[in-house]
This record gives sequence, C-alpha cells and structure tokens, in this order.
Amino acid sequence: MSSGSLSDDDFAGSSDFDEEYDSDDGSDMEYEQAGDVGFSDMITEKQRKKAYEVDFSVMPLADILSAQSSASNHVAGILGVTLDQAATLLRAFKWNKERLVERYMDNPQEILDQAGVVLEEDVSPVVKRPKGFVCMICFDDSSSGPALALRCHHVFCQPCYEHYLTQKIVEEGESRKILCPESGCNVVVNEQTIKKAVPQAVLDKYRKLQDRAYVADLDILRWCPAPNCENAIECRLPYSSFTSIVPTVMCSCGYKFCFGCGLGDHQPAPCGLVKMWQKKCADDSETANWISAHTKECGKCQSTIEKNGGCNHMTCRKCKYEFCWVCMGPWSEHGTSWYNCNRFEESSSTDARDQQAKSRASLERYLHYYNRFANHEHSAKLDRDLYTKTEKKMEEMQRTSDLSWIEVQFLKKAVDVLTSCRMTLRWTYAFAFYLAKNNITELFEDNQRDLEVAVEALSELLEKPIEREKIAELRQQVLDKTVYVGSRREVVLEDTAKGLAEGRWEFFTEFAKV
Repeated sequence: MSSGSLSDDDFAGSSDFDEEYDSDDGSDMEYEQAGDVGFSDMITEKQRKKAYEVDFSVMPLADILSAQSSASNHVAGILGVTLDQAATLLRAFKWNKERLVERYMDNPQEILDQAGVVLEEDVSPVVKRPKGFVCMICFDDSSSGPALALRCHHVFCQPCYEHYLTQKIVEEGESRKILCPESGCNVVVNEQTIKKAVPQAVLDKYRKLQDRAYVADLDILRWCPAPNCENAIECRLPYSSFTSIVPTVMCSCGYKFCFGCGLGDHQPAPCGLVKMWQKKCADDSETANWISAHTKECGKCQSTIEKNGGCNHMTCRKCKYEFCWVCMGPWSEHGTSWYNCNRFEESSSTDARDQQAKSRASLERYLHYYNRFANHEHSAKLDRDLYTKTEKKMEEMQRTSDLSWIEVQFLKKAVDVLTSCRMTLRWTYAFAFYLAKNNITELFEDNQRDLEVAVEALSELLEKPIEREKIAELRQQVLDKTVYVGSRREVVLEDTAKGLAEGRWEFFTEFAKV
C-alpha cells in the first residue's frame, strides 16, 4: 500500500461505517475525493526532493558484512575457488566483480599471481616441523612447538608468525594484503592462517580493518564520521559532480556531513571552494593580521564588552547603547531596509593604484567575510549552550503553565533550527567571498540578509526570560519565527543549489572537486 492513499481492503468488513455515511446524492463521495486529492498533493509536496538534497542510503555494519559475503559467494561460484580466495581476489580488484571475472577469464594465472592466491586444496596452516627445521625469522631450532605455513610451503614457527601478523595488523593497520614472511614471496596470508596464529583480539582487529578497507575501496561508500558510529553511507553520485553539487547526507545516528569531503555540513559551499577557504584562513599571512573578536568596544562610550550569548543584538551595560556585534552599527537600523550588515561595500577611497593599496583592499575584503564567518561559528557554539538553558526553561514552563512535556518541545526544535541556520550562514560567507560582483550576487546577499535578520530575531526570542503571564504569547512567537527561519534557510539553499546546477554563479577563481 502506497503512503498517502487507502486501498479498498482497508475498509473491508466495515459495512456499518459505509451504511451510516452513505449518501444518495453523492455529496459525501465528492467531499471524500476532494479531500483525497488535497491530501495526496500535500504528501507529494512533502516528499518532493529539494534542489539541495541528494539521494543516499544508510548501511549498518550488518549490511556491509552481508555485502562482502554475497560478493565472495558470487565470485567463488563463478570461478570455482574458495570463499577465502574469492575475498582475496576481490580485494585486489577493489570489489569490482565484473572486472575481476573478465580479467580472470582472460588470464587466470596472471590474476592469481597478482593477487597472491595459490589454488590448492584447503589444508590446515598448522604443520609438523620438518626434520632439521630452523625458523628463518628467529633462527631457533631448539623449540618443538607448532609451525605454520601457507600454500607456498614457507614454514615459520608459531611465535614468529604471531609476532609478524600482530605487527602488521595492530601497528601498521594492514588487512588488504599481508604477504608471507618469506622474502620475495607474494602469497597473501589468508584468514584461516591468521585465525590460527593470533589471539582473538588481534583477529577482531583484522576483521574490523577489512570492513574499513571494504568501504574505503568503494567510491559510493563512506563511513559516518560520528564517534562510535558503525554505519556507512551509500551515495551513487559521481565525484565529477561535486563542483556543482554539495552532497550533504545524514546518518541514522543524526550526524549530518558532506559525502564528498567528509567534513561537517557546509552547504551551500562546494567542497573545492571549502578547501580553498580553509587553506586561506590557515594562511598566517592573512590571519596574523586579524584580531580576535571576542571583545569589542562600545561605539558610544568605548567600554570593553564581551559577548556571552549567540544573539548579535548587544546592549552596553554602562551607557545602554544598543548596537550590532558584527558591524558595530546601531541596532535600530537592523530591522529596516537599511540593514546592510551582510553586504561588503567596496570603499571608494581605495583607488588601488599601487600594490600596497591593492593589498590593503584585499585584506579588508577578506576580513569582512572572515569576521562574519567566524562570528557565526562562535555564535553557533554559544547557541549550543542554549540546550542546557532550554531544558531548564522547558521544565519551568511545565511548572508555571498547563503545557505538557510534548507541548514545550517547541523550544528544543527552535534551538535545533537556530544552530543549523547559523552553520548555513557561516558557509554563505565563504561562498560569497569567491563570488564575482554582479546582479545575481546582490540577490544572493539579499537572501543571506533576510536569513540573518530572521536568525537574530529567533536568537533574541530564545534568550528572553520566562514570564508566566506571557508563556502562550512567547510560545506562538517562537513557533512562528522557527517556521519562518527554516523557510528562509530553504530559500538560500534552494537558490544556491539551482545556481550551481545551472552554472549561474560566477566565481573570480577556479576551484576543483575534492
């Protein structure tokens, strides 16, 4: 049964219901059909993929293990080899089954030699020491313990094999192609031998490394970077498209990141642009000239002020002057058409007739964007502290009103949206830094400004103290503003994503995919 529709079977056996509401004139039927159309349209609109969204799926560890097992079984059946040998061959071909089978059919021995596989009946790696045996690693001929050998028949004592494999697995992190200890031998140590030679902890490490290598070998897979998460993300977009698409994905654990470069969500900036921006920000010749903006002076009385919240609406405690933390301008102008805090205005005084003037103009422009980029990052961190304050506010609302715990969740949702929008705004400044100045850029800056104004208004609402008689009013204001802020973020992301796809944006520099 498809979502958003009801089949006839859903009403089977409900004759009482049908008889009670049946109508001769068909008006009920017309109403029902009209309702179905509206509901269907609503579902379609909700499910429609947005321009900045990409198709992806989450693969738990169990699915990754199953995929490896399935591929090994498939290849083993076609080539007539063991599962262990099939897995070794697949790793040599980065799990490309079609290419492996094609190459193997052309020249099987060459492929076996390249992969380090010897076709021989399964034999136990544990062997009896030959008469007069001397281990060529430790040169000890006095021990009577077990020895191990691969199908290449190079025999070594068990303690040396264990030490060799432990070093390869634990210290070097190797799992794809651990070769026989014999110098010049290209035979790969199989899992059966490893299982006999090493303790369980080392074997578990080996298998975990194999899983990591499997995901690393496939371009369509990437591990979720979140701590302690064992999921991988599958995204079938070609890497060549990452100059025009920002492939943001979200794991089932809730962590959102870029599939292209593995960094946290950096929409709307493409990976190559992000790489350039980070390199520029790390350049000492630029950042050494930037003074950290943790404290600033009041524009009226010059008192030193420290920012202690995410909101950029500042009020000097000494003279009560209200100003914007970002541009230091009067706050009264930040809700009107005069708001230009996000837009960099070229200074007419910088004629740039010599190299020194050009350098000053370039640095001034860079600091404009970096200051706002860093400020939104700093504000987002401060806004995260709101989660603790918000929980207390939610508890206070429950005590002082008739709202349930579910009904006060709007505060947490608002903080989630606020933090998300802060990070989007952060990367809009990196995006804007590389944009060429034209009419389309001005439209982008208008959308950026609208989002920024909405974010500051929501941030200010969330920092208001709880007044018992105004809880209902505050709740409605926060709900309305949260929806509006989310919609303004979508406008920015939709516009930039469509512009990248259409090649509409003009950048004053070339950037490549990561």
